[in-house]
Amino acid sequence: MKTGVADLPLHYGSCPRWLFKRMKKLGKAVTEIIVYEFGKDEFLKRISDPFFFQSFACVLGFDWHSSGVTTTVTGALKEGLKSGELGIVVLGGKGKASRKTPSEIEKLDKIFSLSSSKIEKLKTASRLSAKVDNSALQDGFQLYHHSFFVSEDGKWSVIQQGMNPKIHYARRYHWLSEKVKSFVVEPHLAICCDTKGKALNMIAKESEECRKTSVDLIKDNPNNLKKYLLLDRKHEIDLKNFRGLNNAYEFQPKNYEQLILVKGMGPKSIRALALLSKLIYGKEPSWKDPVKFSFAHGGKDGYPYPVNRKTYDESTEILKTAVENARIGNKEKIFAIKRLKDFYS
Repeated sequence: MKTGVADLPLHYGSCPRWLFKRMKKLGKAVTEIIVYEFGKDEFLKRISDPFFFQSFACVLGFDWHSSGVTTTVTGALKEGLKSGELGIVVLGGKGKASRKTPSEIEKLDKIFSLSSSKIEKLKTASRLSAKVDNSALQDGFQLYHHSFFVSEDGKWSVIQQGMNPKIHYARRYHWLSEKVKSFVVEPHLAICCDTKGKALNMIAKESEECRKTSVDLIKDNPNNLKKYLLLDRKHEIDLKNFRGLNNAYEFQPKNYEQLILVKGMGPKSIRALALLSKLIYGKEPSWKDPVKFSFAHGGKDGYPYPVNRKTYDESTEILKTAVENARIGNKEKIFAIKRLKDFYS
């Protein structure tokens, strides 16, 4: 089991155009090598691994210690893989682009042969992963970026990021479909951040009874719950915002996944139900924060040294040539690249 820390202070600004153009080409070339050698599933597995992702970003020349590493690397991969020729595409992105993910998923049938039922499952997976990290896990980081990696087999990976402007840090969340047994019981492959605090963690195993009680409570008329909220003076609960609770009552969810997907069920409503579960039935939620990389071409800010554009372009060309030769039966360059690790292991 790998453990470690990713330091992600908030950095403002944008990636230089000359570097982003190269990141698209090199990102696609590295992806093509991995897909060719190990398959699409292996690429999804690697990109959802925070250690691989951080190393990948460094190889592409982006700052290892910047929050922008997440948005820029996933953005470069989205551009580089958009044709779908490698059997993988990246959807979503930063800000407004993240909210376009559902409509982009619906268009996947034009790229891959995915059934309508699989398309709907992908939309649910995308929405649930975002809901969990923004509402069911209340750690002080507001989501602003959501990248959804999808293979032509319908498998997926999510890399999304939240920010906390008060402490000037970001937090990155990694998901992998084959590792998700339940969206509401410790579903993450990893959560990366350099700060740790107190969090309402409704996806912890220890919150199981609280999750069940929250579902039971919502089946009662929310207006009957107001009197209990008025008794709890320790926490700030906005009694005016009962839209989500009323919507959930009308829907009558069968489980916690259905509950958090109800329109209007945001952080305040989820928090209210968690506090009510404790107040009325003594079902305590978890308050544990679940948060638990080598430069190859330099970094865009000149640390540890400036990007060498000539070397960067040569690296991209070597990988592209290796793949093209392998396709016609000449695997000599592929084998040579594989042997490089023997000198550095």
